[in-house]
This record gives sequence, structure tokens and C-alpha cells, in this order.
Amino acid sequence: MINYSIYISVVLLFCSLAATAQPPPPRPIVVTANPAQGMIFGAFFQGASGGTVILNPDGSRSSTGSLILASLGYPYSPALFSINANTGTVITIMNGPDVTLTGSNGGSITLHLGASSPVTPFTTTIVSPSQTQVWIGGTLTVGSPLANPSGSYSGTFSVTFIQQ
Repeated sequence: MINYSIYISVVLLFCSLAATAQPPPPRPIVVTANPAQGMIFGAFFQGASGGTVILNPDGSRSSTGSLILASLGYPYSPALFSINANTGTVITIMNGPDVTLTGSNGGSITLHLGASSPVTPFTTTIVSPSQTQVWIGGTLTVGSPLANPSGSYSGTFSVTFIQQ
């Protein structure tokens, strides 16, 4: 009976040693902006006092103030980034400062970067070469029609992805 219990103990010890392994060494993450899906706020109408257009990372949008959202065939979408990283990598997103967007007919509006999906910080679960998709929304602050005439507004923003 004693020999039998010693044999089981040795087998269990062997199994637990075999189950542990060294994780793959960390490698730098690779972030790619998807040029087909930049941050696009779509069409909206201005009222006398202006307001904000809020674009959520899930692709929905809303407005405040005297702005009225319109479809008119113009798309809207959050910015999309693809991240290639080892499974289990913890990544924190740091939004850059507010950005001034310039209008095609004069004027400027302010873009404030918003929430992300997945919510920061997050742990990657996708096995390479597949990539983790990250959507980032934002808020436009629009003034009166005199300060911000109708037209197309554009600019660039920065986002930092921090590998931990």
C-alpha cells in the first residue's frame, strides 16, 4: 500500500512539472490604422447655437445643442486600428490632445478623442497573425454657422498604444 501512494505522488509531481512552461518572449506590438475606416462624423445640420456630435466606439452617434444628425448617404464611423501582439499582452490607450479641424469653406471645429472598444486597458486574446480590432470614438464641438460654415472639415489626431 505504501509503494502505491508514493507512485501516485511521483506521477502527480511529474504532471505538474510538465504543465508549466515559459511564455513566449514579449515582442513589440504592431499598430496599423485602417485607412478605409478613419473617424468620420457624417452629415449634420447646424442650428443657431451649435453643439456637439458624439461618435461612440460602437459606431452609434448622437448630438447635443442645436445640431441635427442627418443621413443623406454620408457614412459615419469611429476610427479603426488593428493591433498585432502576443496573446496576453496588456495594452493601454492614451489619447492625444484635442485637435483643431479646418474647414473647406473656412472656420475650425474641435475634435476631442473619446472612449475605445475594447475599453482601455485591455488584454489581447487574438492569436497572431490575426489582429485585435480597436475602435476609438470622439466628440466634435461645433459653433454657430457663422463661425463654422458648412463644408468638409479635416485634420489629424494622435493616439498612443502602450504595451505593458
